[in-house]
Amino acid sequence: MIRFAALFVVTVALVASAAPVRAEDEAKPKAKKSEPQIGHMVYFKLKDATPESKTKLVEACKKYLEDHDGVVFFAAGVIGEEFKRDVNDRDWDVALHIVFTDKAAHDKYAVHPEHIKFINENKETWAKVRVFDSEFTRTKKKAAGGTEAGKKAAVKNAEQK
Repeated sequence: MIRFAALFVVTVALVASAAPVRAEDEAKPKAKKSEPQIGHMVYFKLKDATPESKTKLVEACKKYLEDHDGVVFFAAGVIGEEFKRDVNDRDWDVALHIVFTDKAAHDKYAVHPEHIKFINENKETWAKVRVFDSEFTRTKKKAAGGTEAGKKAAVKNAEQK
């Protein structure tokens, strides 16, 4: 009987540890497998492209647009001044990148009062706005360290510091 109880405890412990769930994975919204995620990329050209104006718009993006239902990725930032290859489109100052779980989450965001408030408070500073919405499916995550090229770049970066 003691052997059976010990075997039972070991089996339960093995099963429980076989599929650990990280709290952050649980908290992330998930799309239905059949629906693509939506990439919402917005590029703002400002009337006044000073560093202060750029920073102000990035902060407004964070304030009004970061915490919406269905957002699985959010980033806002300024144009990278060092990226000046022939293929780089440089006709913008601030970029907003949001990935939604699905189109329904995107559509809810589009009419959300915080989104509308962001537009109303900032639109006078924009010379031009370009919006690129795309559908895509999430690919399997690469093992820690990513691709071989990514690993080599990370090592080279670390060596330079």
